[in-house]
Amino acid sequence: MDQDIFEMLLNTIRRFVDEQLIPAEDLVEENDAVPDGIVDQMREMGLFGISIPTAFGGLGCTMTEEAAIVRELCRASIVFRSVIGTTVGIGSQGIAIDGTPAQKQAWLPRFAAGDAIASFALTEPDTGSDAASLRTIAVREGDSYRINGTKRFITNAPRASVFTLMARSEPDIPGAGGISAFIIPADTPGLSLGRPDRKMGQKGSVTTDVVLEDVVVPASAIIGEVPGRGFKTAMKVLDRGRIHIAAVALGMCDRLLDMAVGYSIDRKQFGQRIADFQLVQAMLADIKVDLLTSEALLQSVAAKFDAGMPVSLECAALKYHASEAVGRIADRAVQIFGGAGYMAEYKVERFYRDVRLLRIYEGTSQIQQTIIAKQLIRRAEAL
Repeated sequence: MDQDIFEMLLNTIRRFVDEQLIPAEDLVEENDAVPDGIVDQMREMGLFGISIPTAFGGLGCTMTEEAAIVRELCRASIVFRSVIGTTVGIGSQGIAIDGTPAQKQAWLPRFAAGDAIASFALTEPDTGSDAASLRTIAVREGDSYRINGTKRFITNAPRASVFTLMARSEPDIPGAGGISAFIIPADTPGLSLGRPDRKMGQKGSVTTDVVLEDVVVPASAIIGEVPGRGFKTAMKVLDRGRIHIAAVALGMCDRLLDMAVGYSIDRKQFGQRIADFQLVQAMLADIKVDLLTSEALLQSVAAKFDAGMPVSLECAALKYHASEAVGRIADRAVQIFGGAGYMAEYKVERFYRDVRLLRIYEGTSQIQQTIIAKQLIRRAEAL
């Protein structure tokens, strides 16, 4: 994207965050829902299409540009980002990366316009980190597949127009090689949703079970029309998604630092502001260091991704570092606020709960450590 146009877009998003999103945070928390008017504004701004190629009506942002937009957006509650998150990322990118021309034409323009919302269905009741062992079964019946199973914790399921859904379609192939990625419209007969989950944080971000009972889809619903490639597609999507999640974390780092510095300047104890106490200064310094290291790693990994370099190890390292760092930052921010930081009327306790999920979804911190270590071992063995 032209740099001047991109800067104008960022400035527009910055004003949107300051004037619309941050003032609406309490309403979202109270109602456990993002107002329709805000969703409409996000649609009008083109935010659903930031990762969709321009040939399909999207903004065609590079990963570096997408990360900058997401970081800016996440200075407000990260719940707002969740409205577009699955469409921008894991819900649509499997189609964008591995879809047939017909699949791309059918869905990508609708995603870009915000007319359709995509969701990603991989996790199951008994299958989380070990995604290759999923139990949702797709049985071939002529030119169709009959799918049965349950998906769990599926973000934006009630909003979704379509699901990118992983199911085991090749019974004779164990593990990851037997999994296919299906494009399943939300109104397909036999597909139903569970009750909205009650979560620790991120109120307004809706997750539910997705239940499939004799759901029949054509064989052409497989992404790329290539059976058994679904797990590879998912892993490609998750590499990009991990950079995206790091940008989410970094935006919240920005907000938490601003809140912590502002409160430490305003709050007085022992006749002086707490910002002048060295132990409070140490916590502020640690927050800034975690923010800067996350920022530097994000910029490096996003640039390598845009250059087409293999970055699976680096994406895992980035997601691991940034999600852990924002957790430390949120904890220090609560500590700086003291007793007030534990009270619901101060947003810092809410953000403390909200960011906890970043260390779990799209691969737990422990899974990222495993990815990093295994790749290091493979590289050493290849020498």
